[in-house]
Amino acid sequence: MSNHAAVAADGGEVGRAQAMQAAAAGVDVETAMNPILLKPSGERTSHVVVLGRELDTTDAAGWGLRTDALRSVVTDSFASLRERFDVVVAEGAGGAAEINLLERDLVNLPLAAATGTPVLLVVDIDRGGAFASAHGTIDLVPDHLRATIGGIVFNRFRGDPSLLDPGIRDLEARTGVPVLGVLPHLGDTPLLGVEDSLDVSGAVSATRSRDPIRIAAIRFPHLSNPSDFDPLIVEADVDFWWADRGADLNGADVVILPGSRATLRDLDWMYDRGFEDRLIAPDGDLVGICAGQQMLGDTIVDHHESGLGTAVGLGVTPLVTEFGADKVVRRRSGEVSGHPVHGYQIHAGRTPAGDTPWVRFDDGHGSESDGFVHPNGRVHTTSLHGIFDDDAFRTAFLTDVAHRRGRTYDPAPRPFAVEMTRQHDRLADWIDEFLDVDAVRTLASTAAPPGGGPGW
Repeated sequence: MSNHAAVAADGGEVGRAQAMQAAAAGVDVETAMNPILLKPSGERTSHVVVLGRELDTTDAAGWGLRTDALRSVVTDSFASLRERFDVVVAEGAGGAAEINLLERDLVNLPLAAATGTPVLLVVDIDRGGAFASAHGTIDLVPDHLRATIGGIVFNRFRGDPSLLDPGIRDLEARTGVPVLGVLPHLGDTPLLGVEDSLDVSGAVSATRSRDPIRIAAIRFPHLSNPSDFDPLIVEADVDFWWADRGADLNGADVVILPGSRATLRDLDWMYDRGFEDRLIAPDGDLVGICAGQQMLGDTIVDHHESGLGTAVGLGVTPLVTEFGADKVVRRRSGEVSGHPVHGYQIHAGRTPAGDTPWVRFDDGHGSESDGFVHPNGRVHTTSLHGIFDDDAFRTAFLTDVAHRRGRTYDPAPRPFAVEMTRQHDRLADWIDEFLDVDAVRTLASTAAPPGGGPGW
């Protein structure tokens, strides 16, 4: 369950975490790696994406009624990956011992039992109560699910790990399950490609510049795809933060309206939080991406995503958005002022480009103009997620902002793709040092052959 998405190589929509994990593994992400994605659209409802395509919206009760029909989708995807890859890691979701939901669980211990796959139980020790959590989980689940658990890992530990030794010995004796590692907390260094909105905090970057470009992005309640701004986080001469209310925009040279899974509801939220005056008469530059572009426009017609009908946008641009029943999901490439840009589109709202578009696409989906640039040169909009990933474009954009705002800016010394690789290497070294990888490999080797599990 996540609103942070990516577009797979086969053209479907998947969760951002799966895209990041595939990149770390050195393979392209595909929809089989995330056969079912739930995208929250309200307090009790989610959009259901199956094999990369959005089907409809459901609530918790409705979801429970349809899980039986989706079991084969999960196991078929899992079997397909196992036939084509040497190692498959199936990441759980939620808790492993949600005993009130076990009959509808498609992703945790029931899947492991059905496919004959051994399990690592990972426990967040930073929150406290880790021993009770591990023991309670193993104790609560039925015997056939308990038998899948082959190891325990404590994650996000702060302090001297030797202090855990007596508790670990006791836990192993009580459960019969070995503890295979204690992973130390990674500290406050920002992680790229975060999976969950809970990981999106107010202050993000620790800038090293004395006079940085100051950029704020609005943290919508239904925020989607915050990874769009990871390239800004790694820039030493950019101070980036998330804004929860209008006053949080004070001092920003650039304000970004990001993506949202509930455009009209988040537009109302902005009015309630005092953003309106700062956006209609901005002190600095404005950038709108996807839903942010829609909100900055003149009119939004939505009889599908929210069903709220026609709404008035912020009116900063003349753009008009109309939502359709189907969603555009595709990777795109093009250029901005001669600089190549690459990314992806995920949207149900169609926003024809303005008279002065920002992006021009020229790819397998055809030649097309996208977005809008205000005549004052300080408002830019696009439907393209990932536009800041391309180094030459990002450097040109930030250089222009720095020149107009009197800031200091030197481009990041390493390409963004290299920064991503450095993060993956850091995490790999972390795992290699603090997890018994040989024991994990041995555990993985006990998995049933592809298609050899007992089934659901």
